[in-house]
Amino acid sequence: MTGFKKICLVLCALFACSIFAVAGNIHWSVSSELISADTGKWRLTFTGKIDEGYHSYPLSDEFSGPSIEFSELSGCTLDGGLVDLSKAVKKGEYLVVNDALVLTQDLLLDPGCEKAVVKGTCITICCAGNSCFPPEYIDFEKEILPGQTAASSPEAVSPEQSGQPAPFDWSLILQAILWGFAMILTPCVFPMIPMTVSFFLKSSSSAAAGRFNAFMYGLFIVLLYTLPITVIILITWIAGGDAVTADIFNWLATHWLPNIVFFIVFMVFAASFFGAFEITLPSSWVNRADGKSGKKGLVGVFFMALTLVLVSFSCTGPIVGTVLIQSTQGQFWMPIVTMFAFSVAFALPFTVFALFPSLLNKLKSGSWLSSVKVVLGFIEVALGFKFLSVADQTYHWGLLDREVYLAIWIVVFSMLGFYLLGKLRFPHDEKVEHVSLLRLISSIAVFSFVVYMIPGMFGAPLKALSGYLPPISTQDFVIGKASASTQAQVSETANPYGLKLPYGLNGYFRIEDAVEAARKSGKPIFVDVTGHGCVNCREMEAKVWSNPEVMSLLSDKFEMVVLYVDDKTKLREEDWVQAPNGDVYKDVGRANAYIARERFGVNSQPNYILLDSEGNQIAAPRGYDLDIEGFKKFLKQAL
Repeated sequence: MTGFKKICLVLCALFACSIFAVAGNIHWSVSSELISADTGKWRLTFTGKIDEGYHSYPLSDEFSGPSIEFSELSGCTLDGGLVDLSKAVKKGEYLVVNDALVLTQDLLLDPGCEKAVVKGTCITICCAGNSCFPPEYIDFEKEILPGQTAASSPEAVSPEQSGQPAPFDWSLILQAILWGFAMILTPCVFPMIPMTVSFFLKSSSSAAAGRFNAFMYGLFIVLLYTLPITVIILITWIAGGDAVTADIFNWLATHWLPNIVFFIVFMVFAASFFGAFEITLPSSWVNRADGKSGKKGLVGVFFMALTLVLVSFSCTGPIVGTVLIQSTQGQFWMPIVTMFAFSVAFALPFTVFALFPSLLNKLKSGSWLSSVKVVLGFIEVALGFKFLSVADQTYHWGLLDREVYLAIWIVVFSMLGFYLLGKLRFPHDEKVEHVSLLRLISSIAVFSFVVYMIPGMFGAPLKALSGYLPPISTQDFVIGKASASTQAQVSETANPYGLKLPYGLNGYFRIEDAVEAARKSGKPIFVDVTGHGCVNCREMEAKVWSNPEVMSLLSDKFEMVVLYVDDKTKLREEDWVQAPNGDVYKDVGRANAYIARERFGVNSQPNYILLDSEGNQIAAPRGYDLDIEGFKKFLKQAL
């Protein structure tokens, strides 16, 4: 049996074993009972038994309580509304249900009805500790026969009946697949496309070898995501915590060392694209690793896949963080399968990009191929600065403020435009005698992009680029506003580490300070779990926070506290945070990451939490979601 077949069998076995996972943590049944034969009144009782260690909320909780949506009423009508008979207990400031949700709904059967049919959906939110799962939607169908006078036995509402097979929460798997495809457009993944194309243009000796290498590239990506996550989940599941893994992932995404390495790698690739030199793996590496001629180049393919996985982690981290949260709440197989689905969807486009060069090898090479590489080189230069920007933001070096970053991009893409018009040439380029239609259209697009960026030098939000650019709070000059560096947002006493809030908002950087202010003002507290290197955070700020109503709510109705989880500034000794196990967190980022993990149950960014004026959590955290109306509704829960 070949090694490839063994790998496939292992993956199939992993998938097969996972079918024994359990679907939800609330198990519904429905029964019917005759109340009055004279009036034809019946009562449906919905019982949702909650697994041990989990809880839900009573009907009186407007935002987290259960609901029943009736989609079809045949031979009957509703009589009144839902009645909650659940036994709720006090937990802090809230009422929770630990054992079972019990809801009743009265019905009036139509005169002469021989059979009534009621269809609908039970919608509930299940939580463990301070973390809540997405809502569960369980469909039900109940028949009522007027001749039946006794209460019917409860009928289980199974996940199969609702279209959700028992093994998995398929909505999470579908969401993971969609995220996998969407990741291709993120700032830290998109730059790998030209590197992939360039690498596979010269890595395959034949079309067959090209197809094999492309397939192995995709397989390596899947394995590099799935197998380490499986090991991590196993360790955290045994140890019962995810603090160590969260610190490792945070280091990889935000520490200066990996980010500077990625920046240098991108600049080296760009120089290669410009014709300075050719990038090849040392032959000794390949010879030692690949003894057989049929496997030559496989080591290089593996390292290309490893580079992609590492470079993309600052963008893929949020979904990985969500998976890790699930893994520490008793869901063992589900996170593994979800990560497998995500990685397959993520790898598929890159496998296609890797296949594409093998098809190009059949075409006649020429100056057009050199031009493609130069264009890719300009793109690599521009996008590579994203990694230097992450290190600059987390360590407060002050090298790449927003206008400096934009100036670099404006120059780079202007040069690209002139290159497309033949006004700029490299030694290996042929002279452009006539501008082709494709070059003309491409240059128009590039110069239009440059014109779009220019207002950003004066404070324009540039929402389409929000994930790529440093936050606008680093901009020194904004037309009509005071300099970001001179805006008095909070006193030095409340902000001893020189941190900033987006859009010049006033706020705090320690929860204790925000609670103290909230007690005086009576306002609720908005907690922003964010990071300097978090591209999704910048998108949320540019595309959601910038909405006038959202901005008004944040600035006028809340006390804000921002928790940067990747800031490397050293804390004063009196601000150190000590965990129960004795670990001491001595910098801003690690201390905030610990607080977010332990107090709010989140270890990814962005996450937003609402607290009352005493610091008690009001609702489940809200993550990355560009739905402006949904964000408004989320904020208004606290008002």
